[in-house]
This record gives sequence, C-alpha cells and structure tokens, in this order.
Amino acid sequence: MTRISTNPAFNFTRRSLMTGALGTFACAAFAGSAFATQTPAFARWVEAFHAHATKRGISDATYNRVMRTLTPDTSVYEQQKAQPEFTEQMWQYINRRCSEWRVNTGRERARENAGLLARVEKEYGVDRWMLLGLWGMESSFGDVITNPKYMKPVIPALAALAYGEPRRRAYWEKELLNALTIVDRGWGKPEEMIGSWAGAMGHTQWMPEVWLNMGVDFDRDGRVNPFGKPDDAFAGTAKYLLERGKYRRGEAWGCEAKLPQGFNRHLANNKTWRTYAKWHELGVRRADGTAFARPNDLVKLWLPEVGGPAFLTGQNFRAVYSYNPSSSYSLALVHLGDLVRGDAPFRQQFPGGERAPTLEEVKEIQRRLIEKGFKTDGIDGRTGTDTVRAIAAFQKKVGMDPADGYAGLKVLARLRQPG
Repeated sequence: MTRISTNPAFNFTRRSLMTGALGTFACAAFAGSAFATQTPAFARWVEAFHAHATKRGISDATYNRVMRTLTPDTSVYEQQKAQPEFTEQMWQYINRRCSEWRVNTGRERARENAGLLARVEKEYGVDRWMLLGLWGMESSFGDVITNPKYMKPVIPALAALAYGEPRRRAYWEKELLNALTIVDRGWGKPEEMIGSWAGAMGHTQWMPEVWLNMGVDFDRDGRVNPFGKPDDAFAGTAKYLLERGKYRRGEAWGCEAKLPQGFNRHLANNKTWRTYAKWHELGVRRADGTAFARPNDLVKLWLPEVGGPAFLTGQNFRAVYSYNPSSSYSLALVHLGDLVRGDAPFRQQFPGGERAPTLEEVKEIQRRLIEKGFKTDGIDGRTGTDTVRAIAAFQKKVGMDPADGYAGLKVLARLRQPG
C-alpha cells in the first residue's frame, strides 16, 4: 500500500516574503544571521567564492554587501538530514490536501483573482483550475507564506549548503549565485528573500533558478516577484508548465476512469499511450459517466493501488509532475483544482480509505484534543503541524495503531468515546 512522507514542514517548505509584524520578524532574523561574526573557515570560503560571483557577472558591491558579513545558517544541515515524522497512505495524503478548508479557500481565491487568472489563461493556455490547485498545494493559496514556523532567510541557508554540503555542492553553489543575481538585478532584497531551508520562495515556491529563468513581470512593475501580488507567480508558473512541462493547451489532465468487469489490469501499466477513443473501445469509461470530450487526445491508464480508483492521465498530468516529481502530489494537485472548480470527489474509494472529514469535523477533532490537554494551535479546521502532532500523541496514548497523526473519522470516533 502506498505510503507517503508527511512531515508538515516538508509539505510547506517554500515560503515567501512576510509583511507587517511577521515581516519585521523575518528581517530581524536575517539581520541576526547576517551580522554575526563569521568563522575564519567560512570567511576564507567567502573570499574564494567571490571569483565565481564575478564570473557570473554579479557586481562586487552586491557581493560585498550580502556576503562579507553573512553567517551561514548551519541549521539547514539537520533539516536536510531530518526524517519525516509520519507517513501517510495515498488516500490520507489526498484527503489532507483536498480538505474542505482548502477547497472553500480556493473558491474564494478563484473569485478574487478571476480577472488575473483569465489573463494568464489567455496568455499561456494553462487551465486556471490547475494553477489554483498548484497554488493551494504549494502555499495554501498564499495563506501560509507568512508563517515563521516554516520559513527562513534563504541566502544564509544557501550559503551554508554551498559551503558545507559536499554531496550536491555544485547545485547549491549555482542556486546561491542565482539568489545573488536576483539581488544584483534589484528584483529582491536579501531580507525579503524568505523561504525554505532549500531556498524555494513565493506563492508557488520557486527556487532562485526558476525565479530567474521562468519568471515573468506580468504586472509590469519593473521586476519579477513571486511575493506580494500573485500576478508574477501565476504567469511564471504557467510559463514553467508550458515550456518545461510541455503543457498542451486545451487538453485536460485526464480523469478518473471506470474499468469493466474482467478488465485486463496489466493494461493499466501507466506506460502505454492510447487515445481516449481506443480506451473506450477497450471498455474504459469516465467514472462520472460522461463522454470523453476530446476522444483523440492520448492518455495512459494508471491504477495506483489494486482495488482503488483508476485514472486516465495525459500530458498535462506529466506537466504537473515536472513541477514536483511525485505521482501522489500530482494527483492531489489536479484533484484539488477539480474540486475548486466544483467537480465531485473520486467515485471509487482507495482500499482501506475513508471520506475526507468535513471542516466542522476537523474543528471538532481539534476542540476535543484541546479539552484532553493536547495542543493544536487553535480550532480552525486545518491540519497543520501542531494538530498532526497532537493527534499522533493522542493515538499513542490510547493505543491506536498506527499513530500516524491523520485527522480522520476513526480518530474523531475515538475522541468522542468517554474517558
């Protein structure tokens, strides 16, 4: 049975610029890191690395201002080595990321950004619901990008990785140079570049390389900016899906499929491309009973788990996969986009799965946990880090196995029991 790592710190790893009081916190964090005393070894590395920056075209003024007094954020070494605290089955992974809170929020953001999404859709041809699904997966529609639990100044983090992480040193050096180039161009200030320990930033979680090479100044303010308004983030992400993911205008990502009785499941190999029409000849139908809208488009048949739902997936599913090479991530993303649009949940349940809890049920789980002395960081209907840990602690206490931290119906039923 498919299981997926689900440390929330890994699920929301790429954070953007903070504003207001949280922005002050971020700038203070950067200043504290940047103006601490460098070790002699790191200072020698900074001196030697200057030649790489010069070769890249980064000005001496930018390099000296950013790097000469910067201290590497060595906490990234532990974060890189950290193992996920919990694992999820595929149905749990999808349920959490396609929660009622996220669907409702996605619909609000769709209305608020309807004009922008229409312009991006017209310019790049990328379906707005796919973009909304990606925005929801990467930053909960921009909601978590100000959360200091999950973000840090990225330049001290990248400097630490470039300096002291030997396995992928060349990669981290390039990303540090990309970040310095962003500063040199005036697109971002070091204290504004807040993200994950690995350096990804903004509404749709760009690494510096993506910011530089896929970014679009869609709001025409003179710089590419994945923070603040989502204009540039949407356009740059659509460009990424189109150019690097080979997104095909007008095609769907695919659909849930229904297989006939006695179907040769070896055909569900997720490798063989056939047209929808050919799959129809083989007895495969859309799970919702409607006709295939574009019968000549090519798709593959994928059965993630025996006894679970089947899917026909096309090139645009692969485009999403190019953004984050995980089948579970890609399926959750496109499903979230479909739910935000108003489509129904999957018709076929995953084996051993259960329906996603409602917003009110998640709130009840949080409320009952708090009443029992567990800390969930509030009653908001969202399953963030604190709620996951509180559930796992409760499961361990009462002997539920596995203690996976999943806010599901079984946990709710156990919480409702007296004692």
